[in-house]
Amino acid sequence: MDARALAALAANPGCRRRALLDGAGVDKGALARALGAPAAFGQSQFAHQRGNSFEARVKADRGEELLRLLHERLRDGSAAPEPGAAATPDLTATGPQGRTARTALALREATAAGRWALLDHPMVSLDVAGSPAFLEPDAVVVHPDGSWTVIEIKSFPMVDGSADPAKVGAAARQSAVYTLALERVAALIGEPPEAEKEAQDAHNTPATPETSHTPDTPATSKTSKTPVRARVRHDVLLVCPKDFSNVPTAELVDVRKQLAVTRRQLTRLTRIEEIAAALPEGITFDLRLTDDGRTPTRPAEELTAAVDAVDAAYAPECLSTCELAAHCRARSRAAGAVESLGRGVRGELGGLTTVEAVLSAALGEAAGPGAEPTGDPAVDALRRAAALRAEALASHEAAACR
Repeated sequence: MDARALAALAANPGCRRRALLDGAGVDKGALARALGAPAAFGQSQFAHQRGNSFEARVKADRGEELLRLLHERLRDGSAAPEPGAAATPDLTATGPQGRTARTALALREATAAGRWALLDHPMVSLDVAGSPAFLEPDAVVVHPDGSWTVIEIKSFPMVDGSADPAKVGAAARQSAVYTLALERVAALIGEPPEAEKEAQDAHNTPATPETSHTPDTPATSKTSKTPVRARVRHDVLLVCPKDFSNVPTAELVDVRKQLAVTRRQLTRLTRIEEIAAALPEGITFDLRLTDDGRTPTRPAEELTAAVDAVDAAYAPECLSTCELAAHCRARSRAAGAVESLGRGVRGELGGLTTVEAVLSAALGEAAGPGAEPTGDPAVDALRRAAALRAEALASHEAAACR
């Protein structure tokens, strides 16, 4: 799972299908193509290369331009980072667990040093439905005061100081996932080591005649400064090209709302072990690829049965975030489920779960201008709407005849 998948999963926590497939590492794009419903979204190769080129430009020269943009947008009165003074620790390690541990160590050291530091593609982890997810932000900046800022670099343009609200919202949700994972790291390393605590306590204890020393004694060297506490800022720096150029510009994005939603929704997810335990014996999503690793040989009927064995919670918003959305939409429409019309419509219809039930309630024999209220607000509202529609159509036909 990456941050984009987690953000989409947090927006739709009731979808067990996505939780299981992402947790198992199933290639949903390849699965959707094998089902005959390929995803209609994605990034082109050209856009991917352009994004990599722009990110490399932003991080050039030890991230001087990136740090300048961050300090310029903060406007907090802090001293500007001097050119070449920021630390850029090496985060190389073996495996995701090793990189996660190396990142935590680098964050601890940079925070304790009390200086600017830029972590390029650090790795943090987050527990999602009982399964670890390893996440890789574009960058994290450590401030001299011990705070951390998530850096999100995107290739979509920022024209006249503003960008596409939908894309900014998606970037904010993705950054909220990184922020949530970093808060876990900050909680683990935020407390000063015991040795530093003891030194601080000794420094804060009032001197007595028995323990006082002159400035020339070695005892004065035992005092230490107050340890810097680690914390994650809720303002994420979004870096984008300026006015379709390759020149970077940036704005701070407050992700507290997205952070609260993500934290709440991820706690509602059913554990992946529980979802898997409820499946029929022998269910697999293996495509049985040929030797070239590209062509699936498994019949589409078998794949469809395997996918349908896991409950989904389709909504139109899935079309822009999930590779299986086209398949889920087709199955939802075939079943006549009202979820295919949107969450708002589903919420208004109450106990009416199918389009057939909705039409029956609105156009049934008991429906009409003089029908008595049924006591069901959804049914009564549907009947009033059907009566108004019939009246409007009748008046239109009468006006056409004249």
